[in-house]
Amino acid sequence: MEYGILGLIILIADIYAIYQVLTSGSSTLSKILWSLAIIVLPVLGLLIWLIAGPRGGSVRV
Repeated sequence: MEYGILGLIILIADIYAIYQVLTSGSSTLSKILWSLAIIVLPVLGLLIWLIAGPRGGSVRV
């Protein structure tokens, strides 16, 4: 039962991340790469996206 709930949480988080990627103002290549990373590696791709993705386009050095 616990694995089913955990899987459902990961699925919802992945769908949210992919939605955020596709509605962002990033380039098409960037959207494709992030989406593939999240789909192919659901947990690891989501974690990397959470760390590097959301603020990746807004941070300027």
